[in-house]
Amino acid sequence: MAIVLSGGQIVTALETYEADVRIEDEKIVALGKNIRQAQDKVLDVDGCFLFPGGIDPHTHFDLPSAGTVTADDFASGTKAALLGGTTTIIDFATQFKGESLHQGLANWHAKAQGKSYADYGFHMAITDWNDAVAQEMQKLVQEEGVSSFKFYMAYKGSLQVDDGVLLQAFRESKRSGALLCLHCENGDIIAELVKEAHDEGKLETSFHPHTRPILAEREATSRAIALAELAQAPVYIVHLTSGEALQVVTQAKRRGLNVYAETCPQYLLLDESVYDLPEFEGAKYVISPPLRAKENQDALWQGIKDHWIETVATDHCSFNFQGQKELGREDFSKIPNGMPGVETRLALLYTYGVVPGKISLQEFVNLTSTHAAQLFGLYPRKGVIAVGSDADIVVWDPGIRAVISAQTQAQQVDYSPYEGFTQIGQARHVFLRGQHVVSEGQMNSEYPQGKYLYRDAFST
Repeated sequence: MAIVLSGGQIVTALETYEADVRIEDEKIVALGKNIRQAQDKVLDVDGCFLFPGGIDPHTHFDLPSAGTVTADDFASGTKAALLGGTTTIIDFATQFKGESLHQGLANWHAKAQGKSYADYGFHMAITDWNDAVAQEMQKLVQEEGVSSFKFYMAYKGSLQVDDGVLLQAFRESKRSGALLCLHCENGDIIAELVKEAHDEGKLETSFHPHTRPILAEREATSRAIALAELAQAPVYIVHLTSGEALQVVTQAKRRGLNVYAETCPQYLLLDESVYDLPEFEGAKYVISPPLRAKENQDALWQGIKDHWIETVATDHCSFNFQGQKELGREDFSKIPNGMPGVETRLALLYTYGVVPGKISLQEFVNLTSTHAAQLFGLYPRKGVIAVGSDADIVVWDPGIRAVISAQTQAQQVDYSPYEGFTQIGQARHVFLRGQHVVSEGQMNSEYPQGKYLYRDAFST
């Protein structure tokens, strides 16, 4: 028996139009009017938008970090994702020191398999580079469906790699058909600034942003693009935070380089003033790169409007305030870095982007779904409402009003960085490969139905 969504407005990255959607055997099989057949189940979605399921290309579930583990695993994190309208996540599997890439990938498969309520793929974060690892990259692309790799230019002494490694990796990524994703902060500068803060007894949370200045992001972004240009390879800059770093990206794009940029809701809506909150409350917002001065928000919104920024992801990396963030009460550098966001991404971007006219509905879909599918080897299976695509559909009711609160969220964390924010619109129904997983804003799926996604090699 097929399902027909009747009366809604379909929104793609290119257009908005009225049409019904017929779903059968996990796929979209027809679009238009008068497509209902005998025995079909009809769901009236009059007055709602139909978005392709959201794709969040930057999450960290069940990640060991700073002596603890993120509060959200693949079960709680992907439930929250579905409730917020995200049907696919791409998490960062991580190769730790001494591991092969295949070992690191196997560890993350074990974390996710049978637990994920959303469909999922993996980037592979590489922290221990050698010739054997270089040879593994092509195998992961061809055999495991992992077509993107992450390197950190920060976190000296643990995750950070040097420029020689990055150049080799860019060259290998080009040979392998992969896209490199880079965390762009100068880790050497940051390590020195943290040391200076310690020497001067400046250990309060308010000093966190001062040890990770915009200059460190701007310089690393410029250096990353230079290395990519030298290797004639594409590069994806994760969690861009500042107008200065965006200017570096813009200049490279104008020169015709294959540079892609991602930002996050926190950098569009929050600013560094929160680090001065009393009673250690600022620790909730300790992330890297940190929140910036408010004027950077306007630059990022303009970058989105001008299509210099391709995706809005979350960098969802949740730690509880009590018992986890508190590990750094006496020293800001020991606060686990990260915040939750996978549940609120679409709502925030719709409320503060679409409603005030900063972005169109089509741009909203491109930022939250389509472009991520195209960059990360999932299009047109994901990221579009079209015949033959997976039936990942969000029925978005623009008439619903709510207030974001930790008390009502599904994310398994004891605070929300957007506490008290008004929300306009909500994912009323969500379909994952035709399965009605969210109904009237509530989970409708009793067990995990997410599948691992083998992604295609990168192509421009």
